[in-house]
Amino acid sequence: MNPVKVIPCLDIKDGRVVKGIKFVDIKDARDPVEAAVAYCKAGADELVFLDIAASLETRPTRLDWVKRVRRVTTIPFCVGGGIRNLEDMQSLFNIGVDKVSINTAAVKKPSLIKEATQKFGKEKIVVAIDGKKNSPDSNSPRLEVLIMGGEEPSGLDVVKWAKEVEKLGAGEILLTSKDADGTKDGYDIEMTKAVAEAVSIPVTASGGAGKLEDLYEAVTKAKAANVLCASVFHFGEITIPEAKKYLKDKGIPIRR
Repeated sequence: MNPVKVIPCLDIKDGRVVKGIKFVDIKDARDPVEAAVAYCKAGADELVFLDIAASLETRPTRLDWVKRVRRVTTIPFCVGGGIRNLEDMQSLFNIGVDKVSINTAAVKKPSLIKEATQKFGKEKIVVAIDGKKNSPDSNSPRLEVLIMGGEEPSGLDVVKWAKEVEKLGAGEILLTSKDADGTKDGYDIEMTKAVAEAVSIPVTASGGAGKLEDLYEAVTKAKAANVLCASVFHFGEITIPEAKKYLKDKGIPIRR
């Protein structure tokens, strides 16, 4: 097993870190620069910054917000939200972003994944997949891909889309369960395991972490390569050193 990365996520709206439950009931959490400094000092392996309203507002990522956080970030920095084309990606790389994460644009134009990996390298391209469970009697896929900040069903099957994403050259997948997001009831083991076992690129589990055991189960039961958390880190319920020590004590290799 490769070392597991512990990753805090900054969901940004109106220049502030926010957190909701199942992508709604958004509440203010903290200042993004303050959060970035704290997470870098605490030993986070990577930082994910998501401009969560960009797609819905049909605008590009707010570069001024990204620049503020980039200036203080000393670990790999991934940015997503509102990235529509290669030009948007280049603008982010020009200000020092290490990776970009695309979701809606990738679904609407899958060839963008291939174009991006060919231009920038697969290690810089993350495809975010937001998914939800549908009832068995639904005409939609059991595990369905959502776009537009989780507001719009795509009709795509999560696992089939993950396979296509890998085929098109993406370096990794950031998988978020809308059903589990912000609930603190644990990651969606079924969805995460289905995707992780279907692809060979790293899958980061996102959505639902509430206790240390959830991180362990995401790695051992769901086969996630990395774990991403928001609420429990933002509100001090779990610290990054605690998460890393817990995983290490359970025999999970960690980065540092």
